[in-house]
Amino acid sequence: MEFRYLGNSGLKISEITYGNWLTHGSQVENDVATQCVRTALDEGISSFDTADVYANTKAESVLGEALKGERRESLEIFTKVFWPTGPGGKNDTGLSRKHIMESINGSLKRLQTDYVDLYQAHRFDTETPLEETMQAFADIVRQGKALYIGVSEWTADQIRAGHALATDLGVQLISSQPQYSMLWRVIEKEVVPTCKELGISQIVWSPIAQGVLSGKYQPGQAPPEGSRATDEKGGADMIKRFMNDDILARVQALRPVAEELDLTMAQLAIAWVLQNDNVAAALVGASRPEQVSENVKAAGVKIPDELMTKIDDVLGDVAETDAGKTAEQTPRTRVA
Repeated sequence: MEFRYLGNSGLKISEITYGNWLTHGSQVENDVATQCVRTALDEGISSFDTADVYANTKAESVLGEALKGERRESLEIFTKVFWPTGPGGKNDTGLSRKHIMESINGSLKRLQTDYVDLYQAHRFDTETPLEETMQAFADIVRQGKALYIGVSEWTADQIRAGHALATDLGVQLISSQPQYSMLWRVIEKEVVPTCKELGISQIVWSPIAQGVLSGKYQPGQAPPEGSRATDEKGGADMIKRFMNDDILARVQALRPVAEELDLTMAQLAIAWVLQNDNVAAALVGASRPEQVSENVKAAGVKIPDELMTKIDDVLGDVAETDAGKTAEQTPRTRVA
């Protein structure tokens, strides 16, 4: 395993970070989820990402139980706040001081830890003053309940404003967690340059594009049984933007590149995002322990420049690059 600094902080995290969205507490049984976490630890992964909204708090509980007994100082645990939790009452969502303060306490209890290494705003809250949000995050850091703060799917302007307030308050906003893959490059034009300027790293989710870049989906063929594209609990809805024959055919054309590097298609996809020097880690999930063992083989891989160019040529205009897509991730109102 390779390790990278997160932003301009002194915190190092594993460049393959284990994430438990769409799996723990919902799609896979708890014992299998625990096996996946144990495999991640065995493979050298030390960083684990979750959120209170995943499986309506159950994912945090599963992760906390799976990590129980591990030396806390050897782990980096990340979680997030914004989306509705619990019964979804009027204050059970957003980035108000009330919701943030109550949410961190719930997350710590479920994760069975006194602090998280990184506490992230899961989306930007248009209905709460940013000053209120950042003050609450700063207070959580001063209370020792979080060491650093981050954001997820914020635009460049939102990140700049949040970073300025955090600096004024004396706390470190060091990370951004956006979607990023060969097929979804919307952060490259605005978010990445802004974050480089401010000393913020990316922890990217969906580096395999919901599994599309694994090559398992063939153009003109029905998705394999049991795959994410057939999962009606949320996976199928997320993956559908990539499920057209043009994209799938171009993905298959990447197979020779993976073979030249002696990588699987999924390993190539993970290695690709890690070539970006603003990316500190790629988030990978798993429904089986062997998937974890395969994914970690992307750590430390260097893709030659000529093959990076070949990847661009193969994918061409099917790769989404519109920077405006990030703004679309900001809910217009809180979701209850």
